[in-house]
Amino acid sequence: MDKSLTHADWSLIQSFLAVTETGSLSGAARQLNRSQPTLGRQIHALEEELGVSLFDRHARGLKLSEVGTQLLPMAQQMHSAMTSFSLAAAGQAQQLEGSVRITASVFASHHLLPPILAQIRAQEPAIQLELVATDATENLLYREADIAVRMYRPEQVDLISRYLGDVQLCFCAARSYLDRAGRPEQPDEMFDHDLVGFDANEQMITKMRARGWPVSKDSFSTRCDLQSAYWQLVRAGCGIGFTQVQVAKADPDIEIILPNLDVLALPVWLAAPQAMRQTPRIRRVWDLLADGLKASLQSSPV
Repeated sequence: MDKSLTHADWSLIQSFLAVTETGSLSGAARQLNRSQPTLGRQIHALEEELGVSLFDRHARGLKLSEVGTQLLPMAQQMHSAMTSFSLAAAGQAQQLEGSVRITASVFASHHLLPPILAQIRAQEPAIQLELVATDATENLLYREADIAVRMYRPEQVDLISRYLGDVQLCFCAARSYLDRAGRPEQPDEMFDHDLVGFDANEQMITKMRARGWPVSKDSFSTRCDLQSAYWQLVRAGCGIGFTQVQVAKADPDIEIILPNLDVLALPVWLAAPQAMRQTPRIRRVWDLLADGLKASLQSSPV
């Protein structure tokens, strides 16, 4: 191989990394928002430029060749360097205008953020807001979002984070279910009812066990990991579940169970790349988000 990876066009390296990650041209095309033929031509161009075969072709897709495996760490280093370069450059923008991309869970995007974002738009009409509602973890350092609202402490290096308080949770159920099955008067009585829980996500099981409640996955007769769908199952009367206190109180079809019971709480954090945090429009949205979330959290006790 008489040519170095450092001489390759950066867009070709992006294509190489995307195909490596997804295992197919079609998957890489969706990830990069390009056409599949374009991805095919770019991979071919990169292989021609380097004089090697980067992938072995199989019926199920593409697999890194031995040479491709050797070159992958260098391509990843280039990706990291380009990301740092982009973040540093973007962080120099001084105008209090432009777009700010915010990511949060689907549930927080539905129930927590809309009134806060409406307030931000009213106060800063020159700033455009993009809300990425997803339960996947967007990578802030790859500019998949500028600011993240997390229900856990961010651990990535080169991120700045701020703890805002706790979201208080409560046990609740649809009034229609409680009218049919009865209302628990003691915490232990809840486990004689149908329970609605998560499936693969064991976060709540872990927290409940830490409180001395002997639950397992099988304790929940209805399970769903997508929080927005989970909430609709509770509202439909599938059984007793849990949600944020302010969400339960705002729904006339829902009744909080044992309102004086100290259930669980989830921490709320903001996170952003250190390099982008000083960009005026991102700093401004960060501050307004923090103010709005703190006010919301303080108004949510039972």
